[in-house]
Formats: sequence, C-alpha cells, structure tokens
Amino acid sequence: MTMRHTLLLPLLLLAMVPLRAQQLPQLSQYVSNDYLYNPSVAGSRPWFEMRSAHRYQWVGIQDAPRTFMLSATTPIGARMGLGGFLFTDHVGPTRRTGFQLTYAYHLRITEDLRLALSLSGGLVQFLIDGSKITFHDGYDPVMDDQLRGDVLPDATFAFLLYHPKFWFGATAPQLFQNKIYFFDQQDQSLSRLERHYFATGGYRAKLGEDLSLEPSFLVKYVNPVPPKIDLNLTLRYKDVLWIGGGWRSNDAIPLMVGCWVKKMFQFGYSYDLTTTGLSQYAQGTHEVMLGITFSKERPGPLVNSAVPAPVTP
Repeated sequence: MTMRHTLLLPLLLLAMVPLRAQQLPQLSQYVSNDYLYNPSVAGSRPWFEMRSAHRYQWVGIQDAPRTFMLSATTPIGARMGLGGFLFTDHVGPTRRTGFQLTYAYHLRITEDLRLALSLSGGLVQFLIDGSKITFHDGYDPVMDDQLRGDVLPDATFAFLLYHPKFWFGATAPQLFQNKIYFFDQQDQSLSRLERHYFATGGYRAKLGEDLSLEPSFLVKYVNPVPPKIDLNLTLRYKDVLWIGGGWRSNDAIPLMVGCWVKKMFQFGYSYDLTTTGLSQYAQGTHEVMLGITFSKERPGPLVNSAVPAPVTP
C-alpha cells in the first residue's frame, strides 16, 4: 500500500464509522487567532480587526491538510461585540467549509476584570469527492465517483474572563452534534459532528519597560480521544515584535515570529517541527497569519493583538 493510500484509509472510514477524532482545524498561532478558538473575544478589544490564517500541514505528503480561515470582530457600544469567520479545510478527498456569526456580551466585574459570554451560529458543509479516491480492490459499492456530503447548522457557546494581565476561557463548538448523511437520509452512516471542548488561558508578565513574557495554553478535547495540549511561551518587544515557541502533545514543536506595523498591519509566521513518525515523510508545517486593525485612537501599551483588553465602560 502506498503512502497516499495509507493516508486516505482513515478518510474513507468517515462514511462508514462514527467520527470521534478531532474534527476541527488546528492552528499553532492560536493566541494571535484567539477569536477562532473563543468567540467571546469579539468586542474585547476597542477596534475593528480582520485576520486570516493559512496553514499548510505536513509539507511533502500528498493530500495533507490545508486550512484557510478569515475572521472579523468589532465592539458595539460599551458592552457588546460582533464577530464572524469563514473557513475551509481540505484533507485528501474531503473538504469542510463553513461560517459562523457571533454575538458577545461583556460584563464588568471589577475596574479591570471582565466576563464575556457569547453565542455563535452558522452552517457547515462536509464533502467527500469520490473521484479522488482510488480503491485497492477496484470498485467499492459504498463510494462512487460523485461529490457526496451534507450541509448542517452549527452553534458554539463560549465564555471569557479577561484582564490586561491574564485571560481564561472555554468554548463548546458543534453543540448540535448533527449526523452527517453522505448519501441519503436512510444510509447507515454513524458519522456526526462531535461536540468539542476548548480551554484557553495565559498570563502577561512585564520584564521591563519594553519587554513582556506570555505563557499560554490551549486544551482540546473530544470524547473519547485523549485531550491534546498546546503550551506556548511568547516574548514581546513593545507590542511590536514577538518571538515564541511551543509544544503540542504527540504532534509537534511550533516556532513563531511576528510583528505589528504602525499598530495596524499584523504578520505572523510559524513552523511546526513534527515529533511523530510522520517526520520521516513530512517537511514540517507552515502557517501564516495576516491581520489589520482600525481604530479611532492609537492602541495603548497594554492593548495588543493577543491579550484581550477591557472595553471602556
């Protein structure tokens, strides 16, 4: 069996067995793309912002995952926020595409501490292109050469507790756990969009006038797969330049660098060093983040692209 067939075999099982692994795209720069992992971020920073994420995973392996995500957030008044994102995730003959819109409400707990609650809703399309699948034994009646899939509603609930020096939140995507019908409503597929759980957090320690150090974490869980943990450490200079590294359990070591030009244009790049057996075949993973922010006032030193800042009451 070739490497391509080895990689495609789990994908073919999508139409025949329950989907119980991590189904959602992953990003190494989850701090810079915090809204994608916790929609309650919408409205926590006092400006309109757009970000895009481009991830090319396991370069050198045919049909490896490719992900693109585009998001936008803005505050509405003093206590509300709106957001939305589009995404497409390609893995071999499968493609997952969707969007969500978010409403967030921010409660003032103390002078600097806020609690944000959010609800998001949207649609997701899951497709399998049978024409891109070659079976070892020839024709298989379970799959034909057609494009098969389903369009389903989706919803996400999240909360975020944030302060200029720290943040912690949790998210529950795919609340509806909809079943995916690849063929018709009478097929025997047990595949469905499993409910996921994310927890994110971090702390910002000032090392002097210009430097700060930010440890952060992301925990991802879907039953019955063991939790996957991301740990990052980022060093920032004047909220303009940053460099960091991390560790993802049973997967990779991400290395990151980025900048914020004139408090408007953002750029981030990460390279994942694969730590699993795939390192014999893959050349690592590339990820690029691009962002732009618009504000009537120049952001202050405690407000940056990674740590939510309190909305002015």
